[in-house]
Amino acid sequence: MVEMLRAVARFVSEKIGWHRIGFALSLLIIAVAAVVLFRMLRGIDVNEVINALRATPSYDIVLAALFVAFGYFTLTFYDLFALRTIGRKDVSYATAALAGFTSYSVGHNVGASAFTGGAVRYRVYSAHGVSAIEVAKICFIAGLTFWLGNATVLGLGIFYAPEAASAINQLPEWFNRTLAGITIAVLIAYVTWVWIRPRAIGRDGWKVTLPGGPLTFLQIVIGIVDLGCCAAAMYLLLPQQPHIDFILLAVIFVSATLLGFASHSPGGLGVFDAAMLVALWQFNTEELLASLLLFRLLYYIIPFTLALAILGGREIVKGMFSNRVPPLGEIASDVFIAPPGGECVSAKQEPHPEKPSNADGPKQ
Repeated sequence: MVEMLRAVARFVSEKIGWHRIGFALSLLIIAVAAVVLFRMLRGIDVNEVINALRATPSYDIVLAALFVAFGYFTLTFYDLFALRTIGRKDVSYATAALAGFTSYSVGHNVGASAFTGGAVRYRVYSAHGVSAIEVAKICFIAGLTFWLGNATVLGLGIFYAPEAASAINQLPEWFNRTLAGITIAVLIAYVTWVWIRPRAIGRDGWKVTLPGGPLTFLQIVIGIVDLGCCAAAMYLLLPQQPHIDFILLAVIFVSATLLGFASHSPGGLGVFDAAMLVALWQFNTEELLASLLLFRLLYYIIPFTLALAILGGREIVKGMFSNRVPPLGEIASDVFIAPPGGECVSAKQEPHPEKPSNADGPKQ
């Protein structure tokens, strides 16, 4: 069986290419989401959506915004944790926060976050002496934190409420609970594996030492807090009726987010929304759509705008100071010095040595 799987993997890698399969899956997810959205929204009443937006309590919007802000604050620790893991303790938290917030804000909205977020990180970290290979390691460790958090939330959440996953993938509850059990078992095995002794993957300059057992627990906690804050923001923006359990909503929210992430569409646009509309069928469509629009404004558009403003302002300031013209006094004193009775020379140059005098004539 193992040999057959290896043969299939080799055939796919050599004849088809995994990148082509990933691209095809992304297109399939987007196509299915587009069909679902068209069917669910073709009879939508825009006026009812606007009324639902106006009817959303301001207190809930403000509280949801605070949860979103705390979620992005938690994201900054993804980068700080990764920096400390690869041994770059010289890079400050402020730099890690800048790179973490801007890379995730841009990656979430532009799509293909592995590339767009990595490019933003490199732009920020390279100014502090972090190499391209180290940035790749940071992206890997931050991504590991993200996936450990997602796997934990989905594993525990689906095992507790398998009907939440069934609302999206339409699979039997017993099957989803079995998958959740397998996920939890894999997580336990991974934590045990890194706890026994230090583990490293890769080779040569690309070698990365994985966090040990206690640090892996910290990774999981960071991921859970991040996802919990985002799910809480969505929960606050939902209509008051009908009531839904928070854990049920959290599982649906994380599953929909991962589908949007897998599609590589900007901000999971269309895919995330379609999954939420399908899974939360018990809510009024217009009211739920208003909640999704508010969440997209708070979680995607506002942070994206702030990130672009911060990055743009940073580039302007760097450009102004990197091309600074020295003051006239500095030029006169440090650049050009005129020795008494001599020619102008650079202060960074040694004066020409005086030629030996021939006043006494050549030596005999």
